Order: sequence, then structure tokens, then C-alpha cells
Amino acid sequence: MLQNNRNIHILKKDEKEILLVGTAHVSKDSAREVKELIEQEKPDSVCVELCHARYSSINTPNKWKNMDIITIIKQKKAPLLLVNLILSSFQKRLAQQLGINPGQEMIQAISSAKEMGAQLVLADRDIQVTFTRVWKKLNLWGKIRIIFMLILSILSKEKISEKEIERLKSEDILTAALSELAHSFPQLKHTLIDERDQYLAEKIRLAPGNKVIAVVGAGHIPGIKKEIDKEHDLIALSKIPSTPNYIKALAWGIPLVIIAIIASTFSYYPPAGFDQIIQWFLWNGSLSALGALIAIAHPLSILTAFAAAPFSSLNPLLAAGWFAGIVEALIRRPRVEDFEELGNITALKDFFHNRVTKILLVVALANLGSMAGTFIGGAKVIQLFINTINP
Repeated sequence: MLQNNRNIHILKKDEKEILLVGTAHVSKDSAREVKELIEQEKPDSVCVELCHARYSSINTPNKWKNMDIITIIKQKKAPLLLVNLILSSFQKRLAQQLGINPGQEMIQAISSAKEMGAQLVLADRDIQVTFTRVWKKLNLWGKIRIIFMLILSILSKEKISEKEIERLKSEDILTAALSELAHSFPQLKHTLIDERDQYLAEKIRLAPGNKVIAVVGAGHIPGIKKEIDKEHDLIALSKIPSTPNYIKALAWGIPLVIIAIIASTFSYYPPAGFDQIIQWFLWNGSLSALGALIAIAHPLSILTAFAAAPFSSLNPLLAAGWFAGIVEALIRRPRVEDFEELGNITALKDFFHNRVTKILLVVALANLGSMAGTFIGGAKVIQLFINTINP
């Protein structure tokens, strides 16, 4: 089997033998091949291309039932959860078009490892870490672009092409999605692709025993083979980078400048100062409320976004979407079936019908509106100041 299968790559390192299995994710034979290989080779360890979160979702498919949406909003995790759900929706749509059950070979590897008494190694980096590291590296324009890309991925009803089907024969759907993102944002390739290959290679290299089988998407094989002989710092690869000092300074500096300009205008000509406040409140409140309205939020949630945005825009520690989202969660509490259906969302209408995802949309879109309102409202404040001192 080893000699005749081009999807299996044998690596020797000292006394350790590593068998890299590049699975063809659109092939229904992948799971069977994984099962036969593990039973034949009887490895000490089996590495799978899963992180703890994705392993947990396989082992406990009903984990959504235990989710506290209000806590997620307070912990500032709503955007990451929404991105996860959008990616999951994208994966499910592709899987349906391909007529496959995604991840079946990983499930088989886990099952066979347990049956053979092999050590199971979750070799992939936490997807949340990857997303967070990517988000931290994006500038404001990049973040706006990526948000619109995600929205378009929900709206798209385009069928997958034959060319894409061929590409998916050597990549899992998650890797395909991340590769597409790296193509649109070349500066993120290192974080999205290279770091993940390094992490996988190091986990496989450190797997216990003298015989290791690693089940990964075939698209990872070249990167793993390139990195397997090097040592990589897993802690460094898993670290969430801190916000640069200049970003922190801007986050506090811009509101202070706005307040200082309004105060100066008041001292020069009070009616113009009142006009600035009105402009600030109207633009911030209206655009944040518009975001909540687009998410089809409850009227009280829309009103909350309108009232909170002018104040939260002056405090980097607060966000109008959090307040609007919490109000939405309190008024339209998610039902058990909403949590149960999170794994089955595949269309745009599902995001609006499901109360959990609707809350996440309220948070995201109200914040996006508030951000736009800050720029436009701030520009109006500056314009009124200039007109006042130079009539």
C-alpha cells in the first residue's frame, strides 16, 4: 500500500518514521484509505489536522446549546464567532455542491487511533488564533475589505467550477478558504498559510513514539516537508500580538482631538459648538442605528445603537454594537432550536432568521455604522471649526 499510494509520503528522522497522508477531501475513498493505513501500520501516534475547537465540534456537535451569547458579546468575541459561522456556512455550501461529508477522513483517523490504542495528536493551530493574528495585521481599509468579502461569500449563489473541484482534490475546504483569503491579501500569506504549516510540522515532529501517521490535507504536504526538520516555537506561533502603541495612541487621541475641537469652538462661538455636537450625534447615532436596522434588529436595539454610538465613539473601550447586541439578546432571547441550527446555516436568510446569528449581525453592523459615523461626524466637526475661525 505504501509503495503504490502517491498520497503517502514517508519521512525518516533519526529512529522515527513519519507517514504523511495527504487526503483528497473530495474523494469518498479517503476515509477508507486512512482506516486501512492505520490498521496496517499500527502507529504509536496519529496526528490529525484539527485544533481543539474543531475536535470539540466533532465530538460534541451540540456544544452550541451551552453558549451564552451575552457573555460572548461582553468578552468581545462576537466578531470572531460570526466569522467562524460564515466560514462554516461557506464550507457546508461547498460540501453540498461536492456531494461529500467534510472531515470524514479526520473522523475516521480519530476512530482508528482509539481502536488501535495510538496516541491522538491534535496538530493544527487554533483557528481563532489564526483569525485574530490576521485581524491584528490588517489596517482599517483591510478590515473593511475583509468584512465585505465575508458578506459577499454569504450572498454568493455561484456554483463551484470544475477547476475549483480539481483544486479541492488537494486541499481541505478550510485551507481552500484561507488560501483564497491569502490570494486577496498577499501580505497575510505568512500568517494564513506558512505559520500553519510550521505549526503542523512541529506538532508532527514532536508526536510521541517511533512511528507516526499524520493525516492532513494534501495541500499542506509541501509546506510540512519543508518545515519538518526545523524547530518552531509553538508558543510564539500561538501568541496573540498586542496592539501597537501608535494604534492605542490613535484610539485615544482621535476622541480627545474631537472633544478639544468642540470645546475650542464653544469658546470662540457657542452656536457653532452646538452645531458640532448635533452633527456628531446625528452622524454617529444614525449610521449605527442604520447598521442595526439592516440587521433587522428590534426597534429598542436600533434606538440603543443610536443613543450609544455618539458616546462609545469617544471611548475606545466601548462599542455601540455591544450595547445594541445585548439589548437584542435580552428582548429576543435565542431559543434552543436557534443553537441547534447553528451548524446548519448555509444561506443569507438563515443568518437573519436565526436569533443567535441575528444578534451577532446586530453587533457587527451597528459597530460598522458607528465607525463610519465617527469619520463623517468627525469631518463635520472639523469643517464647522474651520468655518468658525475663518468665516
